[in-house]
Amino acid sequence: MKPTRPRTSPSSTTKKTSAGPGPKRRAALERKGDLRHIRTAARGAKSDVEKAAGEDTRSLSGKATRYLRGLGHHLDAIVQVGKEGITDGVVKATREALLAHELVKVRILAEAPIDRNEAGRELAQRAGAALAQTLGRTVLLYKRHPNKPKIVLPRV
Repeated sequence: MKPTRPRTSPSSTTKKTSAGPGPKRRAALERKGDLRHIRTAARGAKSDVEKAAGEDTRSLSGKATRYLRGLGHHLDAIVQVGKEGITDGVVKATREALLAHELVKVRILAEAPIDRNEAGRELAQRAGAALAQTLGRTVLLYKRHPNKPKIVLPRV
């Protein structure tokens, strides 16, 4: 008969939740040439656009975001961002599509001059929508219809 170890439940294990490695570990990493902690600290400062996009995505709960991603899986992209980037016409088309459908997939083409993550955040902000998902070059946006909502989000 094998000796058995006592089982530990996942709740009994503790996770380290510090902001990064300690000073001694950081110095050792710098000597080895590992500078990830420095890059992470440099990325910590957010611009106004990133803060606003974060507030929009925070308006959706985790449950609501998962639900919308499930609904959006089978959708086709209605709006495309091309080589001109996010123009007033693209924003207008996105607003109209959101008013008609509430949940819209937007395709960001390879020729677009803006980064795909930035494009999703900026388009969500300018269209007044919440960013539900960024997957590859596809962005999923949600905006509740003001009078007759079609999608009922799950409660928290």
